[in-house]
Amino acid sequence: MLELLRKRRSVRRFMDRPIEADKVEQLIEALLRSPSSKGRNPWEFILVTDPEQRVRLAASKPKGGTFVAEAPLAIVVCADPDKCDVWIEDCSIAAIVLQLAALELGLGSCWSQIRRRSHVDGNPATDYLSKVLNLPDRYEVEAIIGIGYPVAEKAGHGKETLPYDKIHVDNF
Repeated sequence: MLELLRKRRSVRRFMDRPIEADKVEQLIEALLRSPSSKGRNPWEFILVTDPEQRVRLAASKPKGGTFVAEAPLAIVVCADPDKCDVWIEDCSIAAIVLQLAALELGLGSCWSQIRRRSHVDGNPATDYLSKVLNLPDRYEVEAIIGIGYPVAEKAGHGKETLPYDKIHVDNF
């Protein structure tokens, strides 16, 4: 696991190459194995490969999500907040599990934050996506993860760049 974390980088440029079905199945399994509070699994995942739909996803907010249109696979991480009071945390855990699984499979990924972000029209980005994805009214979108084969390999961040000043022992 530590080796994966050492290699992990956000990837925003992807090859025009589909992801093999067996790798997509492994990503799905990783998502469904994600831990959740009290095993409530409030999350839902929408896999999007249709290029036109990915363009609509990328338009969910004015900045920070355009790469989703170019990713061969976008996975929308959403949840029913009525199922669990920590749905945000459960979705976040699933999203990072997905990103690490993608890296292990030789894929790159990047997180596009949706919750608490605005669409270009000033309304919540999650409202826009609810229409685009036909989500039930009560559902909220946490993030969209773009996944694909990286155009270029980036080295991970060196150990010397880690913010060790953020580590405290016994008290702040």
